[in-house]
Amino acid sequence: MENEASNMDGRTVRIGSGAGTSDDRMTPALELAERGEIDYLVFECLAERTVARENLARSRDPGKGYSPSLHERMRMMLPVCIEKRIRIVSNMGAANPIGGARAARREARELGLGDIPVAVVLGDDVSALVRSRPELTLLENGEPLESLLPRLVSANAYLGADVICEALATGAPIVLTGRVADPSLFLAPMMHEFGWSYDDLPKIAQGTAAGHLLECTASVSGGCFGWPGKKDVPDMARLGYPFADVRSDGSISIGKTPDSGGRVDVMTCTEQQIYEIHDPTNYITPDCVLDITRIRFTQEAQDRVRVEGAMARPRTDMYKVTVGYTDGYIGEGEVSYGGIDAVARAKWAADIVKERLRLRGFTYEDFRVDLIGISSLHGDTGDRPEPYEVRLRMAGRTPDRRAAHALGFEVRAMHLNGPGGAGGACEPRIRDVLAVKSLLLPRELVKPQVVVEGSL
Repeated sequence: MENEASNMDGRTVRIGSGAGTSDDRMTPALELAERGEIDYLVFECLAERTVARENLARSRDPGKGYSPSLHERMRMMLPVCIEKRIRIVSNMGAANPIGGARAARREARELGLGDIPVAVVLGDDVSALVRSRPELTLLENGEPLESLLPRLVSANAYLGADVICEALATGAPIVLTGRVADPSLFLAPMMHEFGWSYDDLPKIAQGTAAGHLLECTASVSGGCFGWPGKKDVPDMARLGYPFADVRSDGSISIGKTPDSGGRVDVMTCTEQQIYEIHDPTNYITPDCVLDITRIRFTQEAQDRVRVEGAMARPRTDMYKVTVGYTDGYIGEGEVSYGGIDAVARAKWAADIVKERLRLRGFTYEDFRVDLIGISSLHGDTGDRPEPYEVRLRMAGRTPDRRAAHALGFEVRAMHLNGPGGAGGACEPRIRDVLAVKSLLLPRELVKPQVVVEGSL
């Protein structure tokens, strides 16, 4: 792909969004690849805790640590992407991008597609670097990193589009990364295709804004937007995934898979644009500091929105780092009560369980009693109509695994040892708690690099 020709002929590059989470739906991505006439398909599959979780998985099995959904996604997507020369860009490498690349190549061989090279972005894992700097300050509470070091699981810097561009320049049909900023996954193909540099701030701003729109897939095509009777979305069962049409001058339009359900309009784009942005004048990414306050959305046609007016200041000299650490366990149990006085019996059961746990000597850092459908979201205001059935959920957070198990055990015991009419109790559930905090690391300390698995 020749950047000079791209600038001269004014062609459009179409970048599709194939995933917004590790467990996002896959069929709409396939439909986008089959019918969307896209050049790139981006799978954004990492949440803040995902890398920590995959680091734990890798510590137990060195072959693991990449996104578990990589296998199914590659099996579904590779045949059409290779046939149509659609390049794949994804952070499914998670905590083990090399392992993810090797898994993707195995899938390709088993599909009869041959030996497909994968460009791998490395360098986001800064665990060793931050361990040697215990004085670094955690952004959330101002405490030194030293307070978390005994429980540290991972430390990953949010890399930017520049290193992804290096990977794209190899020509590999697949690029896998670990932790990078979500919009950077989409910005990188634009920079690669059109030769944009970080000095081209209006274009970098436009590309970052478009990446932010696309990073949650169906959110911009009606998914999170839909509200019955108020914000109707047509044919949501066949919701389509979005794409961005980008030109060398930074002109960008958002659309979605032809003949798919959903809607792309000024309202859906406006809602998604403010997602996760605390300060609309100061959205800090590894590529720029984005200002969305003057962005204008214009409805060009049905399911077609033009994006204009994004502004940005130059990128900072720091990388944000997400630190993952173990933080105890959550024990959980559920049981149902139905019929007359269901709520009263559920509340009585909760009091009984709490007392039994106290008698057994267990304590909890945090404890919740939820009557699902009554108080689990907004608390018990006491002025809601009495339902005829209720689900009691009890959960407690503790550093003691025995205490976590005991909570679920005592809830389940309500079948025979509590108020009458208990039913549908679940098995005791115990979850490892992986918590995250953040810090800033000088950019010059981080050394991203690109390697290629396979022959180009």
